Amino acid sequence: MASGVHMKNNNRLTLGILSVGAGAMLIAVMSFVLTGPGDTIAVAGQLLLDRQSSVFPYPFTIQNLMWLVFAFGCGELWARWRHGSAEETQLSRNLLPEDEETMLRAVDLAPYYRKVRETDLDGSFFLQRLLTRCILQFQASRSVDQANSLMNSSLELCHHEIELRYNILRYLTWLIPTLGFIGTVIGIVAAMQGLSGVDTVEQLQDPQLLTSVISNLGVAFYTTLLALIQSTLLVFLMHIVQGQEEVALNRTGQYCLDNLINRLYEND
Repeated sequence: MASGVHMKNNNRLTLGILSVGAGAMLIAVMSFVLTGPGDTIAVAGQLLLDRQSSVFPYPFTIQNLMWLVFAFGCGELWARWRHGSAEETQLSRNLLPEDEETMLRAVDLAPYYRKVRETDLDGSFFLQRLLTRCILQFQASRSVDQANSLMNSSLELCHHEIELRYNILRYLTWLIPTLGFIGTVIGIVAAMQGLSGVDTVEQLQDPQLLTSVISNLGVAFYTTLLALIQSTLLVFLMHIVQGQEEVALNRTGQYCLDNLINRLYEND
C-alpha cells in the first residue's frame, strides 16, 4: 500500500511538471503568433500575454503566470477525468454474479473476495474497496443489515474523499482571479506613477505619456479580464469532471447493492 501511495505521488508530481511544461509551450506559441502587424493581434497580445509590457520584463508577466496556473489546473482536471473513467470501467469487470437467480452465502464469498482483491491490489477504486469491506463484514457478522450499513457508511466516506480531491482545484480557481487583481493593482499604480511628474496641461497632452499610461491601464484591466475567463472555464470543467466521478460512485453503490447486498443470505 505504501509503495502504491508513493507511486501515486510520483505520478501526480510528473503530471504537474508536464502540465506546467505544456503551459509554457502554449505561451511560446502564442508569443510567436501574436507578434506581428495589426490592431487585432496587438490587442490579443496585450490581453492574453501582456506582450508589450512596460511594467514587467517579458515573458515574466502576470498573464503568463496565470497561463501556467491554468495549465496546471487543466492537468489536475485531466487526471480526475481519467480516474472517473477508470472507476466506470470497473463496473464492467463482472466481479459479482449479475443474473437474477444467484444467491450468496458467507461460504460462497471467498472466491469473489480473491477476485476483487486481485483486480485492485493497492485499493485505488471505490468498487473494490466497497466489495471487500462488505464481504468481510458479512463473513464476520452473518448479518445483511450490518453489511448494508457498512456500505452506506463507506459511500459517505467516498463522497467526502471525492470532495477532498478537488481542494487544489478550488484553490486554483481562487488563485487565478487573485493574480488578476494583483495585476490590476500593479497596472493602476504604474499608471499613477507615470502621471506623478506631470505639472502642466501640456505635459499631460504628451503623446508618449498618454501611450505609457494607457499601456499600464491595459495591464490593469486585461489581467482581471483574462483571470475571470480562465477561472470561469476551470470552474465549469471542474463541475463536469466532479459530476462524472460522483455519477461513477453512485453507480458503484448501486452495483454493490444489486449484486452483493441483495443476494446475501445465511441459513439459520
